[in-house]
Amino acid sequence: MSTAVKFDRVSKKFTSHRKRVDSFQEAFVNIFRRNDRLKAEDMWVLDDVSFEIEAGESVALVGPNGTGKSTTLKLITSILYPNAGQIDIVGRVGALLELGAGFHPDLTGRENIFLNGSVLGLSRAEITQKLDDIIAFSELEAFLDMPVKHYSSGMFMRLGFSIAVYTNPDILLVDEVLAVGDAHFQRKCLDRIDRLKEQGVTIVLVSHNLGDARRICKRAIWMEGGRIIADGPTESVARQYLRHSYEQGSAVAANTEGSRWGTGEVRIEQLRFLNAQGKESEVFDTGDTLTIEIHYYASQKIEQPVFGIGIHRSDGTHITGPNTKFAGYDISAIEGRGIVRYTVSSLSLLEGTYHLSLAVADRHMVEMFDYHGRMYSFRILPSQEEQYGVVSLGGQWLLTEEK
Repeated sequence: MSTAVKFDRVSKKFTSHRKRVDSFQEAFVNIFRRNDRLKAEDMWVLDDVSFEIEAGESVALVGPNGTGKSTTLKLITSILYPNAGQIDIVGRVGALLELGAGFHPDLTGRENIFLNGSVLGLSRAEITQKLDDIIAFSELEAFLDMPVKHYSSGMFMRLGFSIAVYTNPDILLVDEVLAVGDAHFQRKCLDRIDRLKEQGVTIVLVSHNLGDARRICKRAIWMEGGRIIADGPTESVARQYLRHSYEQGSAVAANTEGSRWGTGEVRIEQLRFLNAQGKESEVFDTGDTLTIEIHYYASQKIEQPVFGIGIHRSDGTHITGPNTKFAGYDISAIEGRGIVRYTVSSLSLLEGTYHLSLAVADRHMVEMFDYHGRMYSFRILPSQEEQYGVVSLGGQWLLTEEK
């Protein structure tokens, strides 16, 4: 296969300037603050980035905001140029970037079709030949002779997408705009992208919707801090990115909506979620091994205590509430410090955030020594096999044909 897009050690910077003075008073004060004079500051959005996209590939750029994804698309279209490195593009590029980008607000929708088509390198005759298809796909016949400054964001997206996909692009760039508009038109867009993929068009997609990335692209590039963190099959990269995002934003900590109470003869001092390797984690996959490790301190000898947990999904659904008494696991007595572990060999929970409650009570489960109500949380990543509901039953399908 031939290469459609090649980035070779590409870097791109933007220069920002400190805010200019707004008043004579501020200017006077700055005379005595020499370090506060207006200064230019460089911000490197891409830093030594290299990758290749083969013709006909579908690639998603994923990652948090401000990490260079949209800048990468603008470099492909030559809206921007790199400060260092080499970019090679083979083929006509059709781009759907910011809503309304390239539209003249005072021109009508029809006039903007011709304007955008000419920017993409089509002759007036070629645009005229495709005009009916563009208008029909956009479903904007009634508004086509209205200045686009009166269009809604959804109408901008309809017209922009229609132009981009009907100008015979070899490379189609799509930046987040599939999130705009109604479900009907989004489905039309996805179906049209599928047809373009079948025709061998190269697709480069930027989206925070990992469902769209999985749906459209076989390959994903995770970008962060202006660099490439991972590059590979979409499912693998998406799961790495999700896991990283969850781990960055989570910690086993008190939930502000949680509650704690009890008599205090036994106190839970620490909780840890452990994976199959015995390492702490708050992010798991369906089917993973999970160990809940409870560190306690008993200030006096307690006969036959009962340890238990409760799990609720983030929407409040009560999932389960096992304890040592129900399991027939008899603890004769505890005193001082110790650890109780509850291990699930294969998690059946599906994608979501789950809150954990902890309790240690007397043998009759009447006196509560320490209770932590929904004070801890962990997350389950999206499953490759099942996506709906709360749990995976782990069943197997079997077809038997009758003769």
